[in-house]
Amino acid sequence: MDGQHSEKPHSHAMADRTSSARICSHVSESTKKQFFMKVPQDSARKDRKTHPTTILLCKSQSSQAALVPQEHKTFLEEAYNAAICFKMLRDLNGSDPLRRKSIIKKITHMAHEAPSLVLGTIHDYFVDNPEISTRHKLRLLHVLESVIEASDFMEETWETTFMQLALENMTKSTELEEAYQDAASNVLLAVCKHSWRVVAQHLESEVLTGIFPHRSLLYVMGILTSNEELFKEGEKACWEEQLARIAIKSVQFLNTDAWSKELLGALTKPDQIHQEQPPEKAFLFLYYGLILQAEDNSTTVRTHLRTLLETSHQWPKQREGIAFTVGLAAARHLDHVWAVLEQFGRSTPVKWSLHSFSPKNSEDLRWKWASSTILLAYGQMAAKAKAHILPWVDNILSRMIFYFHCSSWDETLKQSFLAGVLMLVGAISRSEGAQSYEFSQTSELLECLMLLMEKEPQDTLCTSTRQQTIHIISRLCKLRPPLDLEKKSRLLTISLRSVLSLPLLEVLEKHTCLYLEPPNIQLPSGDGGGLPGPGGSSLVCNLAQGRQISPGREAGIMGMERPGTRAPQQATDLHPPGAWWPPDLPRIPAQTLYNRTLEALGQMLQSFITQNPTPDELHFLLSHMYRWLASEKAHERQRAVHSCMSLLKFLSHNLYLDPKEDFKRIGQLMGMLGILCQDPDKATQCSSLEGMGHLYQLLMRQRAGEASQARASAPKPLSQAGVDEIPVWSGRDQRAALPITQEVALPKDHTSQPGSSQVIKEAMKYLTMAELTDLVWTAIDGLGSTSPFRVQAAANMLLTVIQEHGAKLETVASLSRAIHLRLCSVRIPQAKENALQAITLLARSHTPEMVAAFLDFSIPLDSHAFQLWRALGAEQPVSRLVLAMLLAWLQERPLPTRAGDGSPQPKEKAYLRSLAAMNTLHELQFAREFKKAVQEAYPKLLLALLTQVHYVLELNLPQEPPPGQEAQEAPEAPGAATPSPRSTSLEVLKSLLSTTGHWQDFAHLELQGAWALFTTIHTYPQGVGLLARAMVQSRCRQIKAVTVQLLPNLQSQEERERKAAILILTEFLYSPALLEVLPKQAALTVLARSLRDPSPEVRVLSLQGLGNILFHPEKGSLLRGQLPPFLDGFFQSSEPVVVRVMGTVSDVLHRLGAQGTRVQSLGIAINARSFFDDEREGIRAAAMALFGDLVATMTGQELSGLRTQVHQSMVPLLLHLKDSCPAVVTQAKFAFYRCSVLLRWRLRHTLFCTLAWERGLSARHFLWTCLMSHSQEGFSIHLAQALSYLHSRHHHLKTWAALFIGYTICYHLQAVSQMVNDVDTKLLFCTFEDLKNDPDPGIREFATRQASFLQEVAARPR
Repeated sequence: MDGQHSEKPHSHAMADRTSSARICSHVSESTKKQFFMKVPQDSARKDRKTHPTTILLCKSQSSQAALVPQEHKTFLEEAYNAAICFKMLRDLNGSDPLRRKSIIKKITHMAHEAPSLVLGTIHDYFVDNPEISTRHKLRLLHVLESVIEASDFMEETWETTFMQLALENMTKSTELEEAYQDAASNVLLAVCKHSWRVVAQHLESEVLTGIFPHRSLLYVMGILTSNEELFKEGEKACWEEQLARIAIKSVQFLNTDAWSKELLGALTKPDQIHQEQPPEKAFLFLYYGLILQAEDNSTTVRTHLRTLLETSHQWPKQREGIAFTVGLAAARHLDHVWAVLEQFGRSTPVKWSLHSFSPKNSEDLRWKWASSTILLAYGQMAAKAKAHILPWVDNILSRMIFYFHCSSWDETLKQSFLAGVLMLVGAISRSEGAQSYEFSQTSELLECLMLLMEKEPQDTLCTSTRQQTIHIISRLCKLRPPLDLEKKSRLLTISLRSVLSLPLLEVLEKHTCLYLEPPNIQLPSGDGGGLPGPGGSSLVCNLAQGRQISPGREAGIMGMERPGTRAPQQATDLHPPGAWWPPDLPRIPAQTLYNRTLEALGQMLQSFITQNPTPDELHFLLSHMYRWLASEKAHERQRAVHSCMSLLKFLSHNLYLDPKEDFKRIGQLMGMLGILCQDPDKATQCSSLEGMGHLYQLLMRQRAGEASQARASAPKPLSQAGVDEIPVWSGRDQRAALPITQEVALPKDHTSQPGSSQVIKEAMKYLTMAELTDLVWTAIDGLGSTSPFRVQAAANMLLTVIQEHGAKLETVASLSRAIHLRLCSVRIPQAKENALQAITLLARSHTPEMVAAFLDFSIPLDSHAFQLWRALGAEQPVSRLVLAMLLAWLQERPLPTRAGDGSPQPKEKAYLRSLAAMNTLHELQFAREFKKAVQEAYPKLLLALLTQVHYVLELNLPQEPPPGQEAQEAPEAPGAATPSPRSTSLEVLKSLLSTTGHWQDFAHLELQGAWALFTTIHTYPQGVGLLARAMVQSRCRQIKAVTVQLLPNLQSQEERERKAAILILTEFLYSPALLEVLPKQAALTVLARSLRDPSPEVRVLSLQGLGNILFHPEKGSLLRGQLPPFLDGFFQSSEPVVVRVMGTVSDVLHRLGAQGTRVQSLGIAINARSFFDDEREGIRAAAMALFGDLVATMTGQELSGLRTQVHQSMVPLLLHLKDSCPAVVTQAKFAFYRCSVLLRWRLRHTLFCTLAWERGLSARHFLWTCLMSHSQEGFSIHLAQALSYLHSRHHHLKTWAALFIGYTICYHLQAVSQMVNDVDTKLLFCTFEDLKNDPDPGIREFATRQASFLQEVAARPR
């Protein structure tokens, strides 16, 4: 390229021939004078004639300057430097870009040391070498510009010289076209740095000649207008005033057709680069607008504006320029500009552009975005009209809203709408009288903005739409009328969702790269944070963009294309039809957009709180953020907590809130931030902790009541950080952890940054009761989260709050119920443990409320509720209180009201608390935490539960379905498996006996099958009597305690309590222990008083008690005298008679009590045992029952004869466990157990369990083992008895006898072989052969092995 413009060889020679004179002319004047006074003139003349060795010759003259060595040395140095500079300027024409770059650096360095020398050398090079190439001159101009800019001072002579040089080259037409002219113009601009007034005066004279100014003049004026660095402080205003005067003087040219046509041509000339507007064109729009503003003739103004609006609207900078000109004209001609815009908006092309269309050619595109120009023009009108715009605001807004709804919408129109509205609201906010106006269109505008935000794609962030929209909302909230709560809530909801729910920054960048090409995007220099986008850049910013040439000056010198230069050819590219990304929009990186958008959201929240600085407003704003603070997505939580922290920081640093006003729901906010302090994300942790610190400061200030300080401190304005500035937290989420901010103001002992628990503990000291409750509720809600960290953090915080302030909390019942609901979803062991520990701590001060609350979810009692009950009683003193409260609730036994038809129709379910207490007691009896308390409260519990059984029977609630029916209904009725209250009432009574060590009493009822007596109201007295009798017979240690407890019950208001008490008392009369707590006379008094009881049943039972042998000892001999006749009655032929007689004997034995029948006991035993194998089932059962009663009566007494009878009865009782009659089996079990008690067998509890519930061969083997191990002396008797049962006609008895003998043979073969004869062996063998066909496979296998064993034994020699 340089080769095409290379200079001819002789040009270098000419430059060298003139170099010596020029070099010497650049040295200092003093040095020259001294030198030429000493050196002969001919010698100097000779030097100028030598041509290639100029520098060497100058240096060779040093010997001739010996008289003045110092001056000569200085002269030579300056001459040498000038020569070097001259040579470097010549070498700029070279083609090697690296060498040119090195030369530029050297010249620039030389200019810093000797600017005058370099300036003079450059000037002389221009003058002496007019024939050098245009490109060489271009490079020289760039170097000259740099040197002038680098100079701190410039002589007036040089200013004039180079200004003239620049003016001469600015208007030259060369092959480099505008690039060369711009380079010369930049030299003139460099001169402006030293003397702008001279340049400005010359520019004014050139512009006002009546001839349309050359583009270079407009270029210089544009740069002067946009670049403040060219002026000193205060000088820019002087230039603007001068520019206004120039515009006033230029008004005359509007009526000159030639001048006007050239103006319009320059304005409509297509730009080579449509993304940036050249400075001359940007200035021309400004200049035109100022001229129209100064024009007095409204007709002329209208004519020119119509003409301008009828030009092309295809390119974004063209639209902005037109709008800017219209705005400037509106500053003085507002009415006429409005009329022109209205007329233009109703024109056919604009109406056509409002509807969807497909452009057929490039000419159609000139109107496509006409509505965009109109929107921008309305915004510029407002910006330039300033305070005069207020009466026009509603009209302008109505037209903008019209174009919003009616335009064929795309990204260009969207950005123009936002830019126009931003300028409008900016003008309103700058007007002092704005608060006196009420704007009726703001509501409609807000609807448009909300619609705009909702339509933004949620997975991308490619434009500044969100940022601009939020900025507009921030400013609109300051206008009247104020926003109503509903609309403000919608605005907050939509804004927060639009910003906070954006994807991760990495995802945003990936999505953006799909739309933006190339991916390396350069930002526009001037954004200002206010008007980004195609319609947002002001004209002044566009001018500034054109000035960005200096950074590329070096590249231009080196022959490369410079940014901002125009190529010779015109650009003919059009918008791609259907392209998603309009080419006129600035492409901003996703991270920058994200930072700005998040900052705008924070400023909007600050605007809302500034307009209404009350705690209620703060709560209103923050309540919309709670959803995002609790988000399951980490980046959403991070953004939300940062926004929350920024708002709290703003309020902490600016004393807007009145300390006299109480905060609303501050505990909830503290809870949310406290949970997030333990977020896995470090940035979220830091923001949360900082937010907690600011909240603590606000709370301290509010509690301290610093009202005077708040009024004295003037509020600071909203933080309006520039868009290009890096905000404090500029979207660094997903990039790096947020840096830890300043330390929270806490007590002095906190030397390092405190943790969340420390901050919460400190802040809680200043919370009111309602705020503490809110904090607890927030922690409880966190337990239900699906995020593990939130659950653990919530549990930790809950425990912290309860530890510090649990004793003074209110509404503990509701809190307890909520904890139960959340506990079901907690899967983290440590979190669950903390929650349960909090319950334990709460129980110390709130046991009654918590017990009542827990009862509400104890029907049925699930595992989570059971854990809560255990936690409630984890501490021994509390467990006693809990048990006492449960007993109190158990005794609240209201009966449902009855309907008119007599059937029980419960109108309310007040009885549910009693049933819940019953369910809870059932489960707590098995909890180790309540074991000791249950033991201590056994007497109360026993009486209460017996009464509860009666109460449940009175309620007559539905019972459990039969097993078969339950199985059928299970699919339709999932709750059918829940135990009924009737069965539960009985089970809780059973568990009380079994868990407190009273298993013997339990065994008496279980083996008799007496629990069934508690299932009906009619048999209930028998069941209670048998239980009390069991306690007497087993010599229960609790008889005295129970007696003490039942005495008050005899005077209870409830009949069921009196009834249970009198039933127990009448049985306890047979116990000697009763008299230790209730003497005989006192017992008589109690019974006598009960004769006056309102209940007939109680009176009857009292009368029976008064007839006890305790009070009538003489009855003993009478009853014993009746026994012989009764024994004779055993041999009656009638089965019912015999059964009744045996029952009567049992009753006599019971009534005799402690007196007993020592003499007649043996006869009763022999007679009763003789009927064990009677063919009549009823008599067998009655005989065994009588035998058992006799054994129980005589237990503890030493009667050898009776013990023999007991030993002889064991095998029959054991074999009858397989009797075909269930009643016989029951009585056999009970009698067998009673005999084991009399014989004092070991493992009686295991024996009872086996008798009660075990089945199969293992149970039979255990029973045989017990019998044989405790009755070695009766071995022969037992074996003989078993052999006799082999002849029985009853298959079950015969089978059981064979098994018994089989066990005996296995373990005592030698003894058996000595006692068994051949007949018995054959019979036994036949029996085993028959058992091989038994339905039970276990018996079949046993019989097979025994038959084989018997064969082997029989084959052995005796």
